[in-house]
Amino acid sequence: MAYQRDVVPTAPIGIFDSGVGGLTVLRELNRQLPNESILYVGDTARLPYGDRTPDEILQFVREIMTWMMGQGVKMVMMACNTSSALALEPVQAEFPLPILGLIYPGARAAAKAGQRIGVIATPATVASNAYRQAILEVDATKQVWQVGCPQFVPLIEQDRLQDPATVEVANTYLQPLIAANIDTLIYGCTHYPHLAPVFQTFLPDTIQRIDPARSMVRAAAKELELLDLKNASSRRPTQFFVSGCPEQFSHLAARWLRIMPRVQQVNFEALAMPPSHRRWG
Repeated sequence: MAYQRDVVPTAPIGIFDSGVGGLTVLRELNRQLPNESILYVGDTARLPYGDRTPDEILQFVREIMTWMMGQGVKMVMMACNTSSALALEPVQAEFPLPILGLIYPGARAAAKAGQRIGVIATPATVASNAYRQAILEVDATKQVWQVGCPQFVPLIEQDRLQDPATVEVANTYLQPLIAANIDTLIYGCTHYPHLAPVFQTFLPDTIQRIDPARSMVRAAAKELELLDLKNASSRRPTQFFVSGCPEQFSHLAARWLRIMPRVQQVNFEALAMPPSHRRWG
């Protein structure tokens, strides 16, 4: 599909996730591309995505993409591994702007880093087999183990990182990967880098950790350069939108942003048009 022709370099980049996980992508985007303005969406009313069906996830992504198009974004970064695994290709074919996912950048980085690769992700991402397939496409000699971790996103969204039960849950999930003697671990959900201090308590230092957000932002920088859409002006303040409680998101986000963000609520489901009614020109 041809991209929009009326987009200007000063337009914002859209980032979306089910909740605060995408803040790891936001942080990396601020580090690598400090001039870019950002519009952040957290679909907090419908998280976690990891327990949803593929049809539900695709519908959610279409609704958010339709709304973001109306906000004039120049690019969308799908800061949700579950959405990247299950909805990236359909929406790339439907919407006339660059849409980047996490799976392939993360898989390439992991394949370069090690031979015995562990993936921790939501049950939906693991069931899709997206990381295993992407890693083996890069290098068919790699060995891949995957573990679904359904409790991680709720624990993070409930701000329970200091809870002893969180360490116990994390240790239980990762023991099969440690037993498999992995040398590389992919954070297959953007929420999971927030658990790095928890993993540090029991994960061997010899295991390399791959945060796909870093590779994804590098890919975004190349795409913006190619399309002549890099912003050379000063950035505007980041805008935050959620489908759930703005105060809850703001409080949780402040832990990682070190500022209390102003957050607005949007009902993406109510605002979205059916696909048959869309006309992108």
